[in-house]
Amino acid sequence: MRWLECVYGFLWGPPGVAVMVGTGLFLSLRTGFPQITLLPGAFRMLSVPKEKKGTVTQFQALCTALAATVGTGNIIGVSGAICLGGPGAIFWMWLCGFLGMATKFAEVTLARRYRDFSGGEMVGGPMYMIRKGMPGKWHFLAYLYSAFGVIAAFGVGNATQVNAVVSGFHDILESHGREPTWMGNLLVGIVMALAVGAVLFGGVKRIGGAAEKLVPAVSVGYILLCLWVLVKCRRQIPGAFAAILEGAVSPGAVTGGMIGSAFVSLRTGCARGIFTNEAGMGTASMAYAAAGEGHPVELGLLGLLEVFMDTIVICTLTAMAVLCGGAAIPYGVDAGGVLPFRVFSGVCGSWAAGALTLFLSVFAFATVLGWGLYGARCGQFLFGPGFWKTFVWLQMGGVLLGALLETRTLWLAAELVNGLMAVPNLIALTALSPELCRLVREYKKKYLRFEDKKAIMKKKERRENHEKTAAVDSDAGAF
Repeated sequence: MRWLECVYGFLWGPPGVAVMVGTGLFLSLRTGFPQITLLPGAFRMLSVPKEKKGTVTQFQALCTALAATVGTGNIIGVSGAICLGGPGAIFWMWLCGFLGMATKFAEVTLARRYRDFSGGEMVGGPMYMIRKGMPGKWHFLAYLYSAFGVIAAFGVGNATQVNAVVSGFHDILESHGREPTWMGNLLVGIVMALAVGAVLFGGVKRIGGAAEKLVPAVSVGYILLCLWVLVKCRRQIPGAFAAILEGAVSPGAVTGGMIGSAFVSLRTGCARGIFTNEAGMGTASMAYAAAGEGHPVELGLLGLLEVFMDTIVICTLTAMAVLCGGAAIPYGVDAGGVLPFRVFSGVCGSWAAGALTLFLSVFAFATVLGWGLYGARCGQFLFGPGFWKTFVWLQMGGVLLGALLETRTLWLAAELVNGLMAVPNLIALTALSPELCRLVREYKKKYLRFEDKKAIMKKKERRENHEKTAAVDSDAGAF
């Protein structure tokens, strides 16, 4: 445990945080802040989905990526961040999310630019981006990234998710005066392992189909539950925002001195923010690379939407529900596994704990599916296309272990591997930023100008129609 904490302290200490945030700022400046200039176009593209030829559709790719990011981290992770870093951690989570939108945009765009074919399918991700876009002396980073990706699939994308579901069932049992048992944990693990295997053995298309059905429905349900809490606690909303802003610079003033360092708040918010949206890790680009034949930047726009929905919308709703719900927050102790249940049960009634457990279970299941794809892709890069079935069996075993292991060790190891995965990916993003800028310029020149011309023509047509209508009305009045 001590060596894990030492490595974790380096990766998520001043150097690691500076590199993560600095890369997001660097890419934002180089690409003209796409999270501002291109986000409206991303929403327009989503409203009129383009079903282009590919292994999966663009919408399925977005749902698969969201399946891996919108999960227990948005509920358990955000609640834990407030406990460990105070309300101010949410401010730094927002900042990392904003800059992370540019990072995710760059990852997805470059993954589409450098994707390849393997086993009859379109594949991509940081490992292909490094191998096809960088000189040979840097290709070891592709293998290093893939090795970390396989390991992470059993931690951040598997064990922590299942463990969070088990914690939810524990809270329900304890609220009814019953003691959780080892056999109960094992039963949950067996059920989830069988369900995960049934989908993963079906390949990329079955994963995309499952994500397309699960993620939108459960996300809407969870958002409505959070909004219901905020409606009932609407008088506390201004105070919650004030606590977030004040806690970002002076945590002790909000937490009663339990968290006195602003850097602890910053580090916690950034770590949990990256854990939830995975910007900088390059994982989501593996899902998007299988979609469509459009311009690389067009897929990059979906990356913007993914981080926006994950961090700016869902994480914020969780944080506001926790801060407004009235439950006592045990600062300095990671109570993220139980605090959300206390909040929603206290405000909405005991039924909310069951609903939250259902949402967590589906979120966790979807995350394991998304990370199953990522881990399998990394394994295929290392061992060839035939590794898929072997990985699925290993992933099912990881689900069983996740139901039985200790929470604190899992979260520490998961965030540790997050940091390790980010290192080769961020190096590649920085090295390939000139190509990224070229693609952005090309997209703006060829596509945005065309869209602007269409908008101008439509505006002119509406004005002419309005003038004709006005002239007809005027003639009728004169008559």
